[in-house]
Amino acid sequence: MSLKLQTIICSTRPGRVGPAIAEWFNGFANEQGAFNSELVDLADFNLPVYDEPNHPRQQQYQHEHTKNWSESVSGADAYVFVLPEYNFCPPPSFMNAINYVYNEWNYKPCAFVSYGGVSGGLRSAQMAKQLVTTVKMMPMVEGVMVQMPWELLDDNRKFQATEHHTGSASTMLTELAKWAEGMKAMR
Repeated sequence: MSLKLQTIICSTRPGRVGPAIAEWFNGFANEQGAFNSELVDLADFNLPVYDEPNHPRQQQYQHEHTKNWSESVSGADAYVFVLPEYNFCPPPSFMNAINYVYNEWNYKPCAFVSYGGVSGGLRSAQMAKQLVTTVKMMPMVEGVMVQMPWELLDDNRKFQATEHHTGSASTMLTELAKWAEGMKAMR
């Protein structure tokens, strides 16, 4: 049985380029064979700014949106966050989604496909790595960086990955699979 990966689109704003990059990565991950990857879009969950009355560690969720998010997160062995950079940071939607649940993230590895201007979202990914360790996730050193993604979209807004992107993705997925398999015993 293959490992379950969630490729999570972290931007929720209109006109975002994240879905195009995430669709490419999700397809690439499924072709690699180590994971059965599922595309997850944070925008589909409509998570307001954290609104649960109890600490997420208690898992006493009151709201349907939280219960749905918890169920989604629980179903994966690993995560790849497709993450833009907003003012050198991850988007608020990512920060909020991480904070909504706790136990569901524990002892699972994650990696980042970051995108943005000349930095390719690297500053965002570095900040995000600090946050995910506090919910007991293991962030990978390997990642995929996409500089100026809007220049890599075809006329149908489909992302056109380069050899740099596919090579980085392949290396990252190999490492992510090792950690996902190893961390199963911790759960």
